[in-house]
Amino acid sequence: MNQHSAFDASIPVLTEVVSEPAAVAPVQDAAIAPEAEQLERRALERWTGEQWSVLERRVTERVLQQLQGRVDFVLEGRVRDAMADAMQRSLERFSAELGEGLQAALGEIVSQAVAQEITYLKTLDG
Repeated sequence: MNQHSAFDASIPVLTEVVSEPAAVAPVQDAAIAPEAEQLERRALERWTGEQWSVLERRVTERVLQQLQGRVDFVLEGRVRDAMADAMQRSLERFSAELGEGLQAALGEIVSQAVAQEITYLKTLDG
């Protein structure tokens, strides 16, 4: 225990209040195990092949439904990420091409303006 002067012995420390989860789990498992074993034994003794098929089908459907939700979530995230990457690359290419096109157009406009100015100056001189 802490011997610090501000320590109040009437207040319990965390380890005195919180029990370890490992100590709780076996108690729960031990309580459920006999019931599960009994149900399994009864099913093995009494169920027909058709009943096992129905159970298998139901379990399969339930698992597939649970997995479908997870698969949809994962696929949606991956598609979203792939689309974002593709859109980013497309935007970068478009921006580069637009910049090149604007630069070329501006170059042509300046060249035409200079040519017109030179032509105008030649007419003044002559």
